Amino acid sequence: MTQLPKYLTGDSASINEFLDKFDVFLLDCDGVLWSGDHLFEGIVETLELLRSRGKRLVFVTNNSTKSRPDYQKKLTAMGIPSNVEEIFASAYSSAIYISRIMKLPAPKNKVFVIGESGIESELRTEGVPFVGGTDPALRRDITPEDFNGLADGSLLDPDVGVVLAGLDFHINYLKLSMGFQYIRRGAKFLATNLDSTLPMSHTFFPGAGSISIPLVNMTGQMPLALGKPSQAMMDAIEGKFQLDRARTCMVGDRLNTDIQFGVEGGLGGTLAVLTGVSKKEHWEAADAVAVPSYYVDALSDLRAATS
Repeated sequence: MTQLPKYLTGDSASINEFLDKFDVFLLDCDGVLWSGDHLFEGIVETLELLRSRGKRLVFVTNNSTKSRPDYQKKLTAMGIPSNVEEIFASAYSSAIYISRIMKLPAPKNKVFVIGESGIESELRTEGVPFVGGTDPALRRDITPEDFNGLADGSLLDPDVGVVLAGLDFHINYLKLSMGFQYIRRGAKFLATNLDSTLPMSHTFFPGAGSISIPLVNMTGQMPLALGKPSQAMMDAIEGKFQLDRARTCMVGDRLNTDIQFGVEGGLGGTLAVLTGVSKKEHWEAADAVAVPSYYVDALSDLRAATS
C-alpha cells in the first residue's frame, strides 16, 4: 500500500524539516497561489519566506492562454516578484518542443493553432510559423463553401505539419474541422496540456483537455501533451534550470497533473494543497492516480516555519 502523505499544517517542526529537504520548489499557480484573479491569503509572504531561505522558485503552469511575459505581468499585478526566466508554461514548453526537438524541415514546419495568444507569442519567440489561433477569420460559423474547401484541401495550408491544441475561448466547428483535416493528412497532433477543467471564480470551467477531446474522438489518436504531467516538460525544466531532482519539490492542487508530474519525474517530494481541485479523499482512494508525500490546507500554512 502506498504510504499516505504527511500533514504539515500547524506542525512547525515538520514544516522546518520539510523545507530543509529541498532547494527548488516547482509551483503550480491556479489553485495554489490563486483562483482566477483572487490571490489566496498569505501567498506573497509565503513566497518571500521560501526565497529568504535560499529556495529557488519556478512557476510551472499548464495555462497556455498566456505567454511568459503575460504571466509575469499577472504575478506582478498580484504583488508577487518574479522574472520571466522563473516561469515555465505549457505554451512555452510546446514551442520549445516543436522548434528544438521536433525540428521539422521548412516549409513543412507550420503549426495550426487551436488556442489563444499565449501560444502564438511563444511560437513567434521560437521562430515557428503558424496559422489559426486568434485569427478573426476563423471566429465564425462554418459555411457550405467551407465544407467543400476542407474536403478538396483548398482551404488548408499545405505547409502545416503540426496541430497544437490548447485552451481556446473561441472554439467552434470550423476550427475543429480544420484540425481534423490536417491530422488526417499527416500532421502531428500535440496538446499544450490535458487538464479537463480549470478553476475560476470559485468554480470550474472547461480546460484545454476538453478542447482537444473532439479531435481525439474524430482521429482515434491521443495528442502528445507538453504540459504536466508530461515528462517531456520535466526534462525541459531540468535542462533549463539544471536542478537536482532529489532536492526538488513539486507543489500543486491536482493529483493527475501536478502530483503525478512530480512522482513520475522522480522528484524528492510532492506537496498537495487543498485550495484547488483535488481533496484528501482523492489520494486516499484505492485507484488514486498519484499520492503526494506531504499536504497542507493552504500553501500559506508553511509560514508556521520557525526561523
